[in-house]
Amino acid sequence: MSDSPEFGCTRAESCVIACAEVWRDAGEVMVSPFGTIPALGARLAKLTFSPDLVLTDGEAALMVGAPPISAKPAELVREAAMPYRTVFDVVWSGRRNMMMMASQIDRTGNQNISAIGNHAQPKVQLVGVRGAPGNSVNHPTSYWVPDHTVRTFVEQVDVVSGVGYERAAAAGPGATRFHDIQRVVSNLGVFDFETEGRTMRLRSFHPGVSVDDIVAATSFALVIPDDAAETRLPTPEELDLLRTVLDPKALRDREIKS
Repeated sequence: MSDSPEFGCTRAESCVIACAEVWRDAGEVMVSPFGTIPALGARLAKLTFSPDLVLTDGEAALMVGAPPISAKPAELVREAAMPYRTVFDVVWSGRRNMMMMASQIDRTGNQNISAIGNHAQPKVQLVGVRGAPGNSVNHPTSYWVPDHTVRTFVEQVDVVSGVGYERAAAAGPGATRFHDIQRVVSNLGVFDFETEGRTMRLRSFHPGVSVDDIVAATSFALVIPDDAAETRLPTPEELDLLRTVLDPKALRDREIKS
């Protein structure tokens, strides 16, 4: 597994493209990406094939355009106020499309950002479930995993933070109305749940990564379709926007080493 000049982009840039594709044809929805790579993906999508996306500053305002990832708060141009109470009106209506991170994710789409190990006495305490349960059942959700290993792609998560397909179905219509895990993007590939049993399927593998690499880094049996392909490369326009406009300081390489 390695980056290579013939691919025309680094692993980090392949991950940005994979994240951007999550929001292709998403329409006018509020996008909430967590992590440098997903944030760049959302901005790149808005500047190219999904201009109707609504980006937030992560606090209380909607932003104009797609500013560089390194822009300071004082440099952001705000389109409108987004008070905290208003965020929930958008969240509960299904008009948000977000990408959360995952410390663990399992074959049916449960996500963990709370703790590793037994919940009563965990080995590692993380950030807690936060808003993950409500996010995952109230609007489309995707996940970003920058370190794809057998410790992050697990048979069953230690604590359910984001709700997967099996648990959402068991909870009934209130949990399935807007429940939609669209993609999981890792530093190795892209995955979805478009299978009969709603279990994780390989969608594409990043340049320089093989299917065998992904299988070896995953603790459960992935669905491997015959038409699994390589994650698409960025166009020259996308690569120029990413390198010169959105991330001239190459912060992407801090999250995914190239």
